[in-house]
Amino acid sequence: MFEQLPTVPTSQELLDKAFRRAARAEDNESMVRNAGNIISDNISNLIRKFPSFDNLPPFYREMADIIVGVDAMRISLSRLDWASNQVRLITRESMGKMKHSRTQDTMSVRKAAFGRISSVMRSIEKDLLFLNDARNMLRQMPTIDPALPTVLIAGYPNVGKSSFIARVTGARPEIASYPFTTRGVYVGHFYRDDLKYQVVDTPGLLDRPDEERNDIERQAMAALNHLPGVILFILDPSEHCGYPLQSQLRLAEDMKSWTRLPLLVVANKTDIKRYEEVPEMSTETGQGVNEVQEKLISLLAAERARLKSEEAEQPA
Repeated sequence: MFEQLPTVPTSQELLDKAFRRAARAEDNESMVRNAGNIISDNISNLIRKFPSFDNLPPFYREMADIIVGVDAMRISLSRLDWASNQVRLITRESMGKMKHSRTQDTMSVRKAAFGRISSVMRSIEKDLLFLNDARNMLRQMPTIDPALPTVLIAGYPNVGKSSFIARVTGARPEIASYPFTTRGVYVGHFYRDDLKYQVVDTPGLLDRPDEERNDIERQAMAALNHLPGVILFILDPSEHCGYPLQSQLRLAEDMKSWTRLPLLVVANKTDIKRYEEVPEMSTETGQGVNEVQEKLISLLAAERARLKSEEAEQPA
């Protein structure tokens, strides 16, 4: 979604580019015109390459807001638009003065124009730096195909979500034995009978109100609220994750109450402690993982059939 965002240059890089090109011109009027056009065009092109946040799919818009801040990006982009217009205005005014100036005076007009343009560019330096940081963070977001059958993995931190996606897809998200290891949303894929499946590893959630969730948890909620598919909720009955089983069960029940998606609760780490109330597996040994994967495939097939039936019943 954000892979094509360009690198955002600094104000000095834009000025250097413009003034180098301007130096090749034959007269002061052409120098001002070339420098002004290069800067204003580069800024305008940069603004156009950022997406319209109102038209983004809800998942990507919410993720962008969590990771960077949509309003902050809008403000910085609007300041860039102001700068582009100011440079165009300075260019027009300066060229108008040159038309009515003696030849020896055009140099002073050109120098004044370059000074004013430089001042405008320096005023948006922080915006350019912010947008380049935003670009770097947004480009790290995974591309999620809503057309693919999708498994969304949920649960408390460190219950084995990342280990499961590594087992079934070969994707290697960061895995470690401390809470909130998953710092973002990861995606892996597997094939079954020539059909491609998508597995989304979400950050760990805690059993607490939405207003108390941190940005890592909000990324998980964005995926669970906006992406289609089925949810695999993983429990750790051994409590080696650092959280009581009862808290994990409450979160699972709470999620069942608000999610619109089919939800499968599975107990992991059963090589350490069994929990026969739900299907069991061990992502450490691989025991039960294939069986869980088959249950998820069946749930996805049933969900896709249900959605197709609903579509067919809708009036044309």
